[in-house]
Amino acid sequence: MARPDVDDVDDVGEEPDVRFTLANELTYLAWIRTSLALIGGGLAASQLIDFQSEAARLIVALPPIVLGAVLAFTSYRRWEANQRAMRLGQPLPFGGPPRLLAVGIGAVAVLVAVIVVIDAFNR
Repeated sequence: MARPDVDDVDDVGEEPDVRFTLANELTYLAWIRTSLALIGGGLAASQLIDFQSEAARLIVALPPIVLGAVLAFTSYRRWEANQRAMRLGQPLPFGGPPRLLAVGIGAVAVLVAVIVVIDAFNR
C-alpha cells in the first residue's frame, strides 16, 4: 500500500469518531495478544513436546514463533493503514493479518500433522 508523504498518521485528514479509533486500537491489541500466544505456544512446544528427533521438535516449535513475530509487525501496519483510511474517509484496506494468520496457522497445522505421523511410525 502506497503511503502518503506524511509519516505521522495523526497529521492526515480529520480526527474520526473516538469510538472508531478505540475499536481500531482494540483490534490491534487483539492481534498482538494472538502473536504473543503463538510465540508462547512455540516456546512451550520447544520445551514440552518429546519427539525422537531434535530437528522435528524445532520444526514444530519454530513456525509458530516466526508467525507470531511476523503477525506482531504486520498488525501495527494494519492499525496504521486503518487509522489513515478512517482519517481520510476512505474504505478500510483489505488483507493483512487475517489472511496471514489463516494461511500461516493452516500451514503450521499441516506441518505438525506430518511430523507427528512420521514420528509415530519411527517409534
